[in-house]
Amino acid sequence: MLTHTMSEDLFGGVIGTPAIPVAASTGGSLTDANRAAGTEQSGLPLAVRMRPRTLDEIVGQQHLLAAGSPLRRLAAGEAMSVFLWGPPGTGKTTIASVVSGQTDSKFVEISAVTAGVKEVRAVLDQARRDLRTGRQTVLFVDEVHRFSKTQQDVLLPAVENRLVTLIAATTENPSFSVISPLLSRSLLLTLKPLTDDDVAELLDRALSGDRGLGGSYTVDDDARSTILRLAGGDARRALTYLEESAAGAKAVQSSAITTDIVEQAVDQAAIRYDRAGDQHYDVISAFIKSIRGSDVQAALHYLARMVAAGEDPRFIARRLVILASEDIGLADPSALTTAVAAADAVAFIGMPEGRINLAQAVIALALAPKSNAVIGAIDAALADVHAGKIGLVPPHLRDAHYSGAQAYGHGSDYAYAHDHPHGIAAQQYLPDDLTHARYYTPTDHGSEAALATRLARIEQLLGRDWADAAE
Repeated sequence: MLTHTMSEDLFGGVIGTPAIPVAASTGGSLTDANRAAGTEQSGLPLAVRMRPRTLDEIVGQQHLLAAGSPLRRLAAGEAMSVFLWGPPGTGKTTIASVVSGQTDSKFVEISAVTAGVKEVRAVLDQARRDLRTGRQTVLFVDEVHRFSKTQQDVLLPAVENRLVTLIAATTENPSFSVISPLLSRSLLLTLKPLTDDDVAELLDRALSGDRGLGGSYTVDDDARSTILRLAGGDARRALTYLEESAAGAKAVQSSAITTDIVEQAVDQAAIRYDRAGDQHYDVISAFIKSIRGSDVQAALHYLARMVAAGEDPRFIARRLVILASEDIGLADPSALTTAVAAADAVAFIGMPEGRINLAQAVIALALAPKSNAVIGAIDAALADVHAGKIGLVPPHLRDAHYSGAQAYGHGSDYAYAHDHPHGIAAQQYLPDDLTHARYYTPTDHGSEAALATRLARIEQLLGRDWADAAE
Protein backbone atom coordinates (compact mmCIF):
# COMPACT_ATOMS: atom_id res chain seq x y z
CA MET A 1 0.00 0.00 0.00
CA LEU A 2 1.25 3.45 -0.84
CA THR A 3 1.09 6.08 1.85
CA HIS A 4 1.51 9.74 1.04
CA THR A 5 1.80 12.63 3.45
CA MET A 6 1.15 16.30 3.31
CA SER A 7 4.65 17.71 3.66
CA GLU A 8 3.94 21.23 2.49
CA ASP A 9 2.59 23.84 4.88
CA LEU A 10 -0.89 25.24 5.24
CA PHE A 11 -0.37 27.65 2.38
CA GLY A 12 2.49 25.99 0.54
CA GLY A 13 5.73 26.22 2.57
CA VAL A 14 7.65 23.23 3.89
CA ILE A 15 8.15 23.76 7.60
CA GLY A 16 8.54 20.24 8.90
CA THR A 17 5.55 19.96 11.20
CA PRO A 18 3.85 16.60 11.63
CA ALA A 19 2.13 15.32 8.52
CA ILE A 20 -1.19 13.55 8.26
CA PRO A 21 -1.08 10.12 6.59
CA VAL A 22 -3.34 9.71 3.59
CA ALA A 23 -4.00 6.15 2.55
CA ALA A 24 -4.04 6.02 -1.21
CA SER A 25 -5.65 2.58 -1.29
CA THR A 26 -8.66 3.63 0.75
CA GLY A 27 -9.19 7.05 -0.72
CA GLY A 28 -8.63 9.00 2.48
CA SER A 29 -8.01 12.69 2.02
CA LEU A 30 -6.52 15.35 4.21
CA THR A 31 -9.77 17.25 3.99
CA ASP A 32 -11.57 14.18 5.35
CA ALA A 33 -9.07 14.06 8.19
CA ASN A 34 -9.65 17.71 8.98
CA ARG A 35 -13.39 17.24 9.15
CA ALA A 36 -13.07 14.19 11.35
CA ALA A 37 -10.71 15.98 13.72
CA GLY A 38 -12.28 19.39 14.02
CA THR A 39 -11.19 20.30 17.52
CA GLU A 40 -8.09 21.04 19.53
CA GLN A 41 -8.56 17.75 21.41
CA SER A 42 -7.84 15.86 18.20
CA GLY A 43 -4.12 16.36 18.77
CA LEU A 44 -3.57 17.72 15.30
CA PRO A 45 -1.29 20.76 14.93
CA LEU A 46 -3.08 24.11 14.94
CA ALA A 47 -2.00 24.79 11.35
CA VAL A 48 -3.65 21.56 10.21
CA ARG A 49 -6.83 22.19 12.18
CA MET A 50 -7.11 25.66 10.67
CA ARG A 51 -6.55 24.59 7.09
CA PRO A 52 -9.34 26.08 4.92
CA ARG A 53 -12.07 23.64 3.95
CA THR A 54 -13.58 25.71 1.16
CA LEU A 55 -12.24 28.13 -1.40
CA ASP A 56 -14.01 30.96 0.41
CA GLU A 57 -11.84 30.39 3.48
CA ILE A 58 -8.61 30.88 1.52
CA VAL A 59 -6.94 34.23 2.06
CA GLY A 60 -4.55 36.21 -0.09
CA GLN A 61 -5.43 34.82 -3.51
CA GLN A 62 -8.56 36.75 -4.39
CA HIS A 63 -7.36 37.23 -7.97
CA LEU A 64 -7.87 33.48 -8.45
CA LEU A 65 -11.19 33.14 -6.64
CA ALA A 66 -13.61 35.21 -8.70
CA ALA A 67 -16.85 33.62 -9.86
CA GLY A 68 -16.20 31.47 -12.92
CA SER A 69 -12.45 31.42 -12.32
CA PRO A 70 -10.48 28.23 -13.11
CA LEU A 71 -10.24 27.39 -9.40
CA ARG A 72 -14.00 27.74 -8.95
CA ARG A 73 -14.62 25.52 -11.97
CA LEU A 74 -12.03 23.03 -10.78
CA ALA A 75 -13.65 22.83 -7.33
CA ALA A 76 -17.04 22.38 -9.02
CA GLY A 77 -15.74 19.22 -10.68
CA GLU A 78 -14.69 20.48 -14.12
CA ALA A 79 -11.88 18.30 -15.47
CA MET A 80 -8.62 20.18 -15.89
CA SER A 81 -5.03 20.15 -14.74
CA VAL A 82 -3.33 23.15 -13.18
CA PHE A 83 0.11 24.32 -12.15
CA LEU A 84 0.24 26.48 -9.03
CA TRP A 85 3.28 28.74 -9.13
CA GLY A 86 4.14 30.85 -6.12
CA PRO A 87 6.44 31.30 -3.12
CA PRO A 88 6.30 29.01 -0.09
CA GLY A 89 3.42 29.50 2.31
CA THR A 90 0.89 30.88 -0.17
CA GLY A 91 -1.69 28.09 -0.34
CA LYS A 92 -0.71 25.59 -3.01
CA THR A 93 -1.32 22.47 -0.92
CA THR A 94 -4.44 23.97 0.61
CA ILE A 95 -5.98 24.62 -2.80
CA ALA A 96 -5.36 21.04 -3.86
CA SER A 97 -6.87 19.72 -0.63
CA VAL A 98 -9.95 21.94 -0.94
CA VAL A 99 -10.54 20.87 -4.54
CA SER A 100 -10.30 17.25 -3.49
CA GLY A 101 -12.77 17.71 -0.65
CA GLN A 102 -15.32 19.71 -2.64
CA THR A 103 -15.33 17.21 -5.52
CA ASP A 104 -15.34 14.17 -3.20
CA SER A 105 -12.23 12.92 -4.96
CA LYS A 106 -9.43 10.86 -3.52
CA PHE A 107 -6.47 13.05 -2.66
CA VAL A 108 -3.00 11.66 -3.25
CA GLU A 109 0.20 13.61 -2.84
CA ILE A 110 3.62 12.71 -4.15
CA SER A 111 6.76 14.73 -3.67
CA ALA A 112 9.05 15.22 -6.63
CA VAL A 113 11.95 15.14 -4.19
CA THR A 114 11.39 11.52 -3.16
CA ALA A 115 9.15 9.92 -5.80
CA GLY A 116 10.61 8.11 -8.79
CA VAL A 117 9.07 6.83 -12.01
CA LYS A 118 8.02 3.61 -10.27
CA GLU A 119 6.09 5.50 -7.60
CA VAL A 120 4.40 7.74 -10.16
CA ARG A 121 3.26 4.77 -12.22
CA ALA A 122 1.93 3.00 -9.12
CA VAL A 123 -0.21 6.04 -8.26
CA LEU A 124 -1.54 6.25 -11.81
CA ASP A 125 -2.33 2.52 -11.88
CA GLN A 126 -4.32 2.88 -8.67
CA ALA A 127 -6.11 5.93 -10.07
CA ARG A 128 -7.07 3.87 -13.12
CA ARG A 129 -8.57 1.16 -10.91
CA ASP A 130 -10.42 3.73 -8.79
CA LEU A 131 -11.81 5.37 -11.91
CA ARG A 132 -13.48 2.08 -12.88
CA THR A 133 -15.50 2.33 -9.66
CA GLY A 134 -16.39 5.97 -10.32
CA ARG A 135 -13.91 7.53 -7.90
CA GLN A 136 -11.85 10.41 -9.28
CA THR A 137 -8.31 11.10 -8.07
CA VAL A 138 -6.74 14.47 -7.41
CA LEU A 139 -3.00 13.99 -7.77
CA PHE A 140 -0.98 16.69 -6.05
CA VAL A 141 2.67 16.83 -7.11
CA ASP A 142 4.74 18.92 -4.75
CA GLU A 143 7.86 20.65 -6.11
CA VAL A 144 7.10 19.45 -9.62
CA HIS A 145 10.08 21.41 -10.95
CA ARG A 146 12.29 18.71 -9.41
CA PHE A 147 10.77 16.01 -11.61
CA SER A 148 13.01 14.79 -14.41
CA LYS A 149 11.82 14.86 -18.02
CA THR A 150 11.19 11.11 -17.82
CA GLN A 151 8.98 11.50 -14.76
CA GLN A 152 7.05 14.31 -16.41
CA ASP A 153 6.62 12.18 -19.54
CA VAL A 154 4.95 9.51 -17.38
CA LEU A 155 2.38 12.08 -16.23
CA LEU A 156 1.58 13.30 -19.73
CA PRO A 157 -0.80 10.46 -20.84
CA ALA A 158 -2.66 10.65 -17.52
CA VAL A 159 -3.23 14.36 -18.04
CA GLU A 160 -4.21 13.96 -21.69
CA ASN A 161 -6.70 11.18 -20.90
CA ARG A 162 -7.92 12.89 -17.70
CA LEU A 163 -7.06 9.83 -15.69
CA VAL A 164 -6.31 12.18 -12.80
CA THR A 165 -6.85 15.80 -11.97
CA LEU A 166 -3.27 16.99 -11.74
CA ILE A 167 -2.49 19.87 -9.40
CA ALA A 168 1.22 20.56 -9.46
CA ALA A 169 2.95 23.03 -7.16
CA THR A 170 6.20 24.81 -7.85
CA THR A 171 8.17 27.72 -6.46
CA GLU A 172 10.02 28.10 -9.76
CA ASN A 173 8.86 29.39 -13.11
CA PRO A 174 7.40 26.27 -14.78
CA SER A 175 8.30 27.67 -18.19
CA PHE A 176 11.89 26.74 -17.39
CA SER A 177 11.34 23.51 -15.48
CA VAL A 178 8.29 21.77 -16.95
CA ILE A 179 8.17 20.10 -20.36
CA SER A 180 6.16 22.04 -22.92
CA PRO A 181 3.64 19.25 -23.75
CA LEU A 182 2.65 18.94 -20.08
CA LEU A 183 2.49 22.68 -19.51
CA SER A 184 0.46 23.29 -22.67
CA ARG A 185 -2.20 20.85 -21.47
CA SER A 186 -2.58 22.59 -18.13
CA LEU A 187 -3.53 25.97 -16.75
CA LEU A 188 -0.84 28.03 -15.04
CA LEU A 189 -2.08 29.91 -11.97
CA THR A 190 0.24 32.33 -10.19
CA LEU A 191 -0.16 32.73 -6.44
CA LYS A 192 0.78 35.98 -4.73
CA PRO A 193 2.81 36.18 -1.51
CA LEU A 194 0.68 36.51 1.61
CA THR A 195 0.69 39.96 3.15
CA ASP A 196 0.88 40.64 6.87
CA ASP A 197 -2.83 41.46 6.77
CA ASP A 198 -3.56 38.05 5.25
CA VAL A 199 -1.58 36.23 7.92
CA ALA A 200 -3.12 38.42 10.64
CA GLU A 201 -6.59 37.32 9.48
CA LEU A 202 -5.54 33.71 9.89
CA LEU A 203 -4.20 34.43 13.38
CA ASP A 204 -7.54 35.99 14.34
CA ARG A 205 -9.40 32.94 13.05
CA ALA A 206 -7.13 30.63 15.02
CA LEU A 207 -7.48 32.66 18.20
CA SER A 208 -11.28 32.75 18.17
CA GLY A 209 -12.37 29.74 16.13
CA ASP A 210 -13.61 26.46 17.54
CA ARG A 211 -11.08 24.58 15.45
CA GLY A 212 -8.37 26.81 16.88
CA LEU A 213 -7.79 28.16 20.36
CA GLY A 214 -11.45 28.94 20.98
CA GLY A 215 -10.95 32.39 22.50
CA SER A 216 -8.84 31.05 25.37
CA TYR A 217 -5.92 33.39 24.69
CA THR A 218 -5.29 37.03 23.81
CA VAL A 219 -2.35 38.45 21.87
CA ASP A 220 -1.18 42.02 22.45
CA ASP A 221 -0.23 44.22 19.49
CA ASP A 222 3.53 43.88 19.99
CA ALA A 223 3.30 40.10 20.23
CA ARG A 224 1.15 39.98 17.10
CA SER A 225 3.68 42.11 15.22
CA THR A 226 6.47 39.82 16.40
CA ILE A 227 4.68 36.72 15.12
CA LEU A 228 3.99 38.37 11.77
CA ARG A 229 7.58 39.54 11.44
CA LEU A 230 9.11 36.18 12.30
CA ALA A 231 6.63 34.29 10.12
CA GLY A 232 7.76 36.23 7.05
CA GLY A 233 4.45 35.76 5.21
CA ASP A 234 4.31 32.00 5.82
CA ALA A 235 0.93 30.99 7.22
CA ARG A 236 1.94 27.67 8.73
CA ARG A 237 4.93 29.23 10.43
CA ALA A 238 2.70 31.94 11.90
CA LEU A 239 0.15 29.44 13.21
CA THR A 240 2.91 27.21 14.57
CA TYR A 241 4.40 30.16 16.45
CA LEU A 242 0.94 31.05 17.79
CA GLU A 243 0.37 27.48 18.96
CA GLU A 244 3.74 27.30 20.70
CA SER A 245 3.16 30.73 22.25
CA ALA A 246 -0.19 29.58 23.61
CA ALA A 247 1.53 26.57 25.12
CA GLY A 248 4.09 28.89 26.67
CA ALA A 249 1.39 31.10 28.14
CA LYS A 250 -0.42 28.06 29.51
CA ALA A 251 2.78 26.89 31.16
CA VAL A 252 2.94 30.09 33.21
CA GLN A 253 -0.82 29.95 33.85
CA SER A 254 -1.58 32.99 31.73
CA SER A 255 -4.08 33.60 28.96
CA ALA A 256 -2.15 36.59 27.61
CA ILE A 257 0.44 35.99 24.89
CA THR A 258 3.17 38.64 25.09
CA THR A 259 6.25 39.39 23.00
CA ASP A 260 8.49 37.70 25.59
CA ILE A 261 6.40 34.55 25.43
CA VAL A 262 6.49 34.58 21.61
CA GLU A 263 10.26 35.01 21.58
CA GLN A 264 10.74 32.17 24.02
CA ALA A 265 8.31 29.99 22.09
CA VAL A 266 10.13 30.30 18.79
CA ASP A 267 13.49 30.00 20.56
CA GLN A 268 14.99 33.14 19.08
CA ALA A 269 15.13 36.79 20.01
CA ALA A 270 12.88 39.17 18.13
CA ILE A 271 14.70 40.80 15.26
CA ARG A 272 14.58 44.56 15.72
CA TYR A 273 13.52 45.36 12.20
CA ASP A 274 10.25 46.75 10.92
CA ARG A 275 9.71 46.22 7.20
CA ALA A 276 7.24 49.09 7.09
CA GLY A 277 8.90 51.58 9.46
CA ASP A 278 12.09 53.53 10.08
CA GLN A 279 14.15 50.40 10.75
CA HIS A 280 13.45 49.26 7.20
CA TYR A 281 15.07 52.36 5.76
CA ASP A 282 17.84 52.48 8.35
CA VAL A 283 18.91 48.90 7.74
CA ILE A 284 18.85 49.09 3.95
CA SER A 285 20.75 52.38 4.15
CA ALA A 286 23.40 50.85 6.40
CA PHE A 287 23.53 47.83 4.08
CA ILE A 288 24.26 49.91 0.98
CA LYS A 289 26.73 52.17 2.76
CA SER A 290 28.59 49.17 4.15
CA ILE A 291 29.05 47.70 0.67
CA ARG A 292 30.05 51.11 -0.68
CA GLY A 293 32.55 51.39 2.16
CA SER A 294 33.93 47.90 1.37
CA ASP A 295 33.08 46.52 4.85
CA VAL A 296 32.03 43.01 3.92
CA GLN A 297 31.41 41.94 7.52
CA ALA A 298 28.94 44.77 8.17
CA ALA A 299 27.28 44.21 4.79
CA LEU A 300 26.66 40.55 5.62
CA HIS A 301 25.30 41.49 9.04
CA TYR A 302 22.68 43.81 7.57
CA LEU A 303 21.86 41.29 4.86
CA ALA A 304 21.24 38.67 7.55
CA ARG A 305 18.97 41.04 9.46
CA MET A 306 16.85 41.66 6.38
CA VAL A 307 16.67 38.00 5.40
CA ALA A 308 15.77 36.88 8.92
CA ALA A 309 13.06 39.54 9.13
CA GLY A 310 11.42 38.34 5.93
CA GLU A 311 12.39 41.26 3.72
CA ASP A 312 11.45 40.74 0.08
CA PRO A 313 14.63 39.26 -1.46
CA ARG A 314 13.78 40.89 -4.77
CA PHE A 315 14.00 44.29 -3.09
CA ILE A 316 17.48 43.44 -1.80
CA ALA A 317 18.54 42.16 -5.22
CA ARG A 318 17.29 45.30 -6.97
CA ARG A 319 19.35 47.48 -4.64
CA LEU A 320 22.43 45.40 -5.40
CA VAL A 321 21.92 45.83 -9.15
CA ILE A 322 21.69 49.61 -8.68
CA LEU A 323 24.75 49.68 -6.45
CA ALA A 324 26.79 47.67 -8.94
CA SER A 325 26.63 50.54 -11.42
CA GLU A 326 26.34 53.47 -9.03
CA ASP A 327 29.21 52.65 -6.67
CA ILE A 328 31.40 50.20 -8.62
CA GLY A 329 30.73 50.78 -12.27
CA LEU A 330 33.67 50.23 -14.57
CA ALA A 331 36.14 49.81 -11.72
CA ASP A 332 34.90 46.20 -11.88
CA PRO A 333 32.62 45.66 -14.91
CA SER A 334 31.75 42.15 -13.68
CA ALA A 335 29.95 43.62 -10.65
CA LEU A 336 26.79 44.36 -12.62
CA THR A 337 26.82 40.87 -14.11
CA THR A 338 27.17 39.41 -10.62
CA ALA A 339 24.31 41.49 -9.23
CA VAL A 340 21.97 40.70 -12.13
CA ALA A 341 22.83 37.01 -11.85
CA ALA A 342 21.95 37.11 -8.13
CA ALA A 343 18.63 38.82 -8.89
CA ASP A 344 17.82 36.20 -11.53
CA ALA A 345 18.80 33.39 -9.17
CA VAL A 346 16.55 34.73 -6.39
CA ALA A 347 13.63 34.97 -8.80
CA PHE A 348 14.37 31.48 -10.14
CA ILE A 349 14.84 29.47 -6.94
CA GLY A 350 13.25 31.67 -4.27
CA MET A 351 13.99 31.59 -0.56
CA PRO A 352 15.54 30.31 1.63
CA GLU A 353 18.16 29.10 -0.87
CA GLY A 354 18.25 32.54 -2.49
CA ARG A 355 20.04 33.89 0.58
CA ILE A 356 23.18 32.12 -0.64
CA ASN A 357 23.06 33.90 -3.99
CA LEU A 358 22.50 37.23 -2.27
CA ALA A 359 25.40 36.61 0.08
CA GLN A 360 27.73 35.78 -2.82
CA ALA A 361 26.80 38.99 -4.59
CA VAL A 362 27.18 41.06 -1.39
CA ILE A 363 30.66 39.68 -0.74
CA ALA A 364 31.76 40.26 -4.33
CA LEU A 365 30.41 43.81 -4.44
CA ALA A 366 31.77 44.76 -1.03
CA LEU A 367 35.28 43.62 -1.98
CA ALA A 368 35.20 45.12 -5.48
CA PRO A 369 37.08 48.37 -6.28
CA LYS A 370 34.75 51.34 -6.15
CA SER A 371 33.96 54.15 -8.57
CA ASN A 372 31.02 56.52 -8.93
CA ALA A 373 32.21 57.78 -12.31
CA VAL A 374 29.32 56.14 -14.18
CA ILE A 375 26.55 57.85 -12.22
CA GLY A 376 28.56 61.07 -12.27
CA ALA A 377 28.80 60.88 -16.05
CA ILE A 378 25.12 60.31 -16.79
CA ASP A 379 23.99 62.88 -14.20
CA ALA A 380 26.34 65.50 -15.65
CA ALA A 381 25.06 64.82 -19.16
CA LEU A 382 21.47 65.03 -17.96
CA ALA A 383 22.21 68.30 -16.20
CA ASP A 384 23.34 69.83 -19.51
CA VAL A 385 20.26 68.53 -21.30
CA HIS A 386 17.92 69.85 -18.60
CA ALA A 387 19.72 73.20 -18.79
CA GLY A 388 18.90 73.43 -22.49
CA LYS A 389 22.41 72.63 -23.72
CA ILE A 390 21.27 70.46 -26.58
CA GLY A 391 22.38 71.92 -29.90
CA LEU A 392 21.98 70.54 -33.38
CA VAL A 393 23.43 67.22 -34.41
CA PRO A 394 26.42 67.92 -36.70
CA PRO A 395 25.37 67.51 -40.37
CA HIS A 396 27.87 64.74 -41.12
CA LEU A 397 26.35 62.60 -38.31
CA ARG A 398 22.74 62.96 -39.41
CA ASP A 399 20.72 60.18 -41.01
CA ALA A 400 21.54 59.95 -44.73
CA HIS A 401 19.48 56.89 -45.62
CA TYR A 402 16.42 58.64 -47.02
CA SER A 403 15.82 60.24 -50.39
CA GLY A 404 16.96 63.85 -50.53
CA ALA A 405 19.26 63.66 -47.49
CA GLN A 406 22.32 64.50 -49.56
CA ALA A 407 20.73 67.73 -50.75
CA TYR A 408 20.77 68.88 -47.13
CA GLY A 409 24.34 67.79 -46.62
CA HIS A 410 23.34 65.03 -44.26
CA GLY A 411 26.09 62.43 -43.96
CA SER A 412 28.43 64.45 -46.15
CA ASP A 413 32.11 64.09 -45.17
CA TYR A 414 31.27 61.50 -42.52
CA ALA A 415 34.43 59.59 -41.58
CA TYR A 416 33.78 55.84 -41.10
CA ALA A 417 35.66 54.89 -37.96
CA HIS A 418 36.71 51.45 -39.16
CA ASP A 419 38.61 52.99 -42.07
CA HIS A 420 40.96 54.83 -39.72
CA PRO A 421 43.91 53.73 -37.56
CA HIS A 422 42.87 52.25 -34.21
CA GLY A 423 39.24 52.37 -35.38
CA ILE A 424 38.97 56.02 -34.32
CA ALA A 425 38.00 58.80 -36.72
CA ALA A 426 38.93 62.35 -35.69
CA GLN A 427 35.77 64.34 -36.37
CA GLN A 428 33.26 66.36 -34.40
CA TYR A 429 30.65 64.25 -32.63
CA LEU A 430 29.13 66.65 -30.09
CA PRO A 431 26.93 69.62 -31.01
CA ASP A 432 28.77 72.91 -31.54
CA ASP A 433 27.95 74.32 -28.11
CA LEU A 434 29.21 71.22 -26.32
CA THR A 435 32.44 70.39 -28.10
CA HIS A 436 34.39 70.71 -24.84
CA ALA A 437 31.90 68.87 -22.64
CA ARG A 438 33.43 66.21 -20.44
CA TYR A 439 31.10 63.92 -18.55
CA TYR A 440 32.98 60.69 -17.85
CA THR A 441 36.07 61.07 -15.69
CA PRO A 442 37.43 57.63 -14.79
CA THR A 443 39.12 56.96 -11.47
CA ASP A 444 42.35 55.06 -10.98
CA HIS A 445 40.54 52.27 -9.12
CA GLY A 446 40.56 48.70 -10.39
CA SER A 447 39.83 48.15 -14.06
CA GLU A 448 38.92 51.83 -14.48
CA ALA A 449 42.60 52.78 -14.23
CA ALA A 450 43.20 51.10 -17.57
CA LEU A 451 40.16 52.87 -19.00
CA ALA A 452 41.58 56.22 -17.86
CA THR A 453 44.73 55.57 -19.86
CA ARG A 454 42.75 54.45 -22.89
CA LEU A 455 40.41 57.42 -22.70
CA ALA A 456 43.31 59.87 -22.62
CA ARG A 457 44.75 58.32 -25.79
CA ILE A 458 41.34 58.37 -27.51
CA GLU A 459 40.88 62.04 -26.69
CA GLN A 460 44.26 62.77 -28.28
CA LEU A 461 43.28 60.89 -31.45
CA LEU A 462 40.00 62.80 -31.56
CA GLY A 463 41.96 66.03 -31.39
CA ARG A 464 40.53 67.25 -28.11
CA ASP A 465 42.65 69.54 -25.96
CA TRP A 466 41.38 69.40 -22.38
CA ALA A 467 43.68 72.22 -21.36
CA ASP A 468 41.80 74.50 -23.76
CA ALA A 469 38.50 73.09 -22.51
CA ALA A 470 39.40 73.90 -18.93
CA GLU A 471 40.07 77.51 -19.87
